Amino acid sequence: MVARIRSGKSLKGAINYNENKVKEGKAELILAKGYPKEAAQLNFYDKLNRLQKLADLNTRATTNCVHISLNFDMTENLASDKLQQIAEAYMAKIGFGIQPFLVYQHHDAAHQHVHIVTVNIQKDGKRISLHNLGRNESEKARQEIESSFGLVKAGGMKQKDGQLLKSVNLEKAVYGKSETKRAVSNIVTAVINQYRFASLAELNAVLNQFNVTADRGAEGTRMFEKKGLLYSVLDERGNKIGVPIKASTISGKPTLSALEGKYAYNKEQRKTVQPQLKDILDKTLTTAMNSDHFSELLKAQHIDVVYRANDDGFVYGITYVDHRTKTVFNGSDLGKAYSAAAIRQQWAREISHEPPERKEGMPPPVSIQSTKVIAESQPIDTDLFQVVMDAEKSYDYLPHQLKKKRKRKRKRGI
Repeated sequence: MVARIRSGKSLKGAINYNENKVKEGKAELILAKGYPKEAAQLNFYDKLNRLQKLADLNTRATTNCVHISLNFDMTENLASDKLQQIAEAYMAKIGFGIQPFLVYQHHDAAHQHVHIVTVNIQKDGKRISLHNLGRNESEKARQEIESSFGLVKAGGMKQKDGQLLKSVNLEKAVYGKSETKRAVSNIVTAVINQYRFASLAELNAVLNQFNVTADRGAEGTRMFEKKGLLYSVLDERGNKIGVPIKASTISGKPTLSALEGKYAYNKEQRKTVQPQLKDILDKTLTTAMNSDHFSELLKAQHIDVVYRANDDGFVYGITYVDHRTKTVFNGSDLGKAYSAAAIRQQWAREISHEPPERKEGMPPPVSIQSTKVIAESQPIDTDLFQVVMDAEKSYDYLPHQLKKKRKRKRKRGI
């Protein structure tokens, strides 16, 4: 674990930073210690005013905001309650145990990390000294927490040596240099260790979130036949950019053969969270108005929807990336109702006002209204359409075949 401590003069700015991450779906408030309400019940001003009231007790202290980040090794995948316990233990060990503080879990990097916002003014107006806090109290707390919680040890890394577990922004990377390879290596290693996927397409559904892709090459090529694998950086439009990196040169050697060896194990491991994900999808499908709204609602719950489409824009596949449980599912693996075909059919039905799917063997309903919709959406035979519309007005219409012919009375001879 690596701890970073920053002090400042704006509590509002520190809270704003984390709240904006929450709005973007990249963070969530997991703990509000020392607040009269539960975290989910707090609005922005509830969060700010609790800290600001303490800061106002000492107007001479211009630096009163403390913003801490706790960063964990990329191989670790800690539950939310475990992160809460670690945050509380850390704050107590550095002398902030009785201070109110907010803990945000961020999801915008390849490693797990939390941000803690608090104030160093106590309820009696006295200031908690920040002098050498990182070097003394924080370093001691880090070592004790690593031991008591069984965390990967930071190994005495200094915060200024550039080896911190930090977020890698690939869009700003200098392509073709060692920094780019290290960034790709960090992301690939973290995703493979933390996420449960059962195909290369599912792995790419996660990697693409970090602007990285794994490429086998086109079918029929020597690379494809030899089961080669390259990792590339993606630009903002999803195009590969820079020099691709061979899987065998990345730490851990995430080659295609190594990945395929994980598929069966990952399939078994993710079964426990499948019912929970299906329940969320069922509820979201009943409220979503279209595919974009569907994706938006799920993203707010830390689930990304990845649509796979061909060059003509036809969506033939859908993948769900659940960042909460670190699992990836192809839609059809969850069930027919969650496949690309079913999702596509639902929105098409809503647009054309079609009725729900009917059971096999039942005759299709006759609806003049649906005929009008079809007429407006695609060209049909004008004469045929006019016959159908005229039929609606002819309430006394009787087919010719059902009309009885009147028999003429023969005149008998006189």
